[in-house]
Amino acid sequence: MQFLKEKTNFNFMGKRKIAALFSALLIVASIVSLATQGLNFGIDFTGGTMIEVAYQEEADLTNIRSTLEQGGFKDAIVQNFGSIHEVLIRLPIIESENMAELSNKVVSALQANHDSTIDVRRVEFVGPQVGEELTEQGGLAMLYALFGILIYVSLRFEYRFAIGSVVALIHDVLITLGIFSVFRMDFDLTVLAAILAIIGYSLNDTIVVFDRIRETFLKLRKGSPEEIVNRALNDTLSRTLMTSITTLLVVASLFVFGGEVIHAFSIALLLGIIIGTYSSIYIASNTVLAMGVSKADLLPPEKEDGAEINEDGSQV
Repeated sequence: MQFLKEKTNFNFMGKRKIAALFSALLIVASIVSLATQGLNFGIDFTGGTMIEVAYQEEADLTNIRSTLEQGGFKDAIVQNFGSIHEVLIRLPIIESENMAELSNKVVSALQANHDSTIDVRRVEFVGPQVGEELTEQGGLAMLYALFGILIYVSLRFEYRFAIGSVVALIHDVLITLGIFSVFRMDFDLTVLAAILAIIGYSLNDTIVVFDRIRETFLKLRKGSPEEIVNRALNDTLSRTLMTSITTLLVVASLFVFGGEVIHAFSIALLLGIIIGTYSSIYIASNTVLAMGVSKADLLPPEKEDGAEINEDGSQV
């Protein structure tokens, strides 16, 4: 199925320096934000208690914060969750408190200052040790994924392509994390899962582009590396747009109808799909081109007697 009916001839690589500068600025901004203010980790990583309550009328967040502060919970984070009637309360680890009884004290303090019944929807508790282990294992999961990808692409293509794919993946992950850091969005286990999904999605798109670049290098006898890469990118443009748009529609539906629980997850996926599609064209391909890939690098290996071997294994 073709998304674009006519054959395109966009000069993608003609804008590669502008794209590289734009990406470099985003990466620097992301690193600065991550270094200065870090990520807004959820209790999955920091440990603590999360309480979701529902009011029969519109919840007054200012009054709730004041009530909790008077009750001794000065560090409580209060926000609407899903609707104006539902409230999410997050409390850090309090060593002097029994965390199992903490939720009862919070709800009692709120109920004492409110006439109608408050409905407790859920209570979650994560210990500090569990949160620390999740942080460490989550970081290792991303490193293992990138290392495995480097090996896979090196075996399937050529080392320049492997480096290009990993550069694109690091680009996607850093910018996504940077956006979460700048806007102080919650970073929990669902977002980590989305980051790993972004790595897989971006790699899949990059592999398709690299496959076409390799085929085009071997098929065209004339043309500079820049022209050949442009031709390959235009040949895969329809497929790239079709895949990205259909995936975006599904993720957008999750964002709109999925509720607050997967809000951060769907935002991470939306960002990842957009950034991953961009990086497959302007980062992965640009890196390969900058490293000087040529037709000679992609020719089939020669046998010892000097005869070349085609990709299908037949002798020339």
